[in-house]
Amino acid sequence: MSGERRAVSGARGAARAGSGAPGLGVRRLGHMDDADAAAAVARAREAVERAARVLAEASARTETLAEFVPGRRVLGVPRAPRMHVVGPVWRLGVLLLDAEGRLFATGRVVRAERAVRKSITAGSVAEHRAYRAAAIKGGIPEGETVDFDAEPLPLDTAALAAGEGPLRLLRGEDGSRFVGVRWNPAFADAMLPLDAYLAERVDLLVHPPQGA
Repeated sequence: MSGERRAVSGARGAARAGSGAPGLGVRRLGHMDDADAAAAVARAREAVERAARVLAEASARTETLAEFVPGRRVLGVPRAPRMHVVGPVWRLGVLLLDAEGRLFATGRVVRAERAVRKSITAGSVAEHRAYRAAAIKGGIPEGETVDFDAEPLPLDTAALAAGEGPLRLLRGEDGSRFVGVRWNPAFADAMLPLDAYLAERVDLLVHPPQGA
């Protein structure tokens, strides 16, 4: 079973097992009780902090979070596009997590590679190569995996209720409040409880499948 399928099926199993995870027939919250919403967010923060702690203790493999800086002229001198390093992160499917417990939505991912000359290339291929070269220009070691265009995901009631990113503040069929994550951006109902999703993704990173 692939890592992606294992993560999804495992998290679904945790929810069905009733280990504190609500039913997955969820609906967006309208007017909710502030105390219940705050409690749901607090549980989500605890799950995020726990995930960061486990990953750090296991020295799990990290990637480089960066910001793409387009080419520009500085004092009349052309400056090539480059990546500005933000810091190391763990990639957990649709989420990125840093050691401080901050979450980001996974954006674009490239591997740092030196520029190579090619006679004819498609526009998308050339763009991808330019991003790879920009990572090298930013001082990122060749071969390093780089995440960029990653939007911060604040864990607060207002942001989660708005639900503009992969995280949502939801209510299960039993009426309990929880923070969910859309694990597949292509499907609006592809939601799982954040704590179960993180637990499975952390396990995959700490104990990767053989051959991964």
